[in-house]
Amino acid sequence: MRYLIVLMLLTTGLQASEMDKQPPCSATEYRQFDFWIGEWEVFSPKGQKVGENTIEKILGGCSLQESWRGASGNIGHSYNIYDQTKSQWHQTWVDNGGTLLKLNGGMEGDSMVMSGVTQGKSGAVMNKISWTPEEGNVRQVWQVSTDEGKTWQTVFDGLYKKKAGES
Repeated sequence: MRYLIVLMLLTTGLQASEMDKQPPCSATEYRQFDFWIGEWEVFSPKGQKVGENTIEKILGGCSLQESWRGASGNIGHSYNIYDQTKSQWHQTWVDNGGTLLKLNGGMEGDSMVMSGVTQGKSGAVMNKISWTPEEGNVRQVWQVSTDEGKTWQTVFDGLYKKKAGES
């Protein structure tokens, strides 16, 4: 009996050790937003350059960090992570204009779609942002609603194009 208990403890220890070998954030869900990684120039639908953005993996591949530099002088950063406890993606965005966005969501078809509510001067503002791969580029569309989602207004529509030398 004592031999059996020792064998069970050793086997359990080996299984736990094997599980520990799997790197953190290695599940496929953590790779869903990898299409956004890179050095980008961002253009309006009319072809005007509106800024540059760098998206990179950080923290051992567990998160994506965004560093935005707008042509008008605004700068901002976001941190993006797959929240395995909620089975969804999360983004926190902050910028030099005092904007704070907290968004949650996930893949809808080929697009990453995240949404969240902020408090505006005249009440709640619903935010919905989508990122969609398009032939090596990425289109980001940010829409807002002030009437609980009955109507939406596009406040940003940017086409991300890889900077020269990026693949």
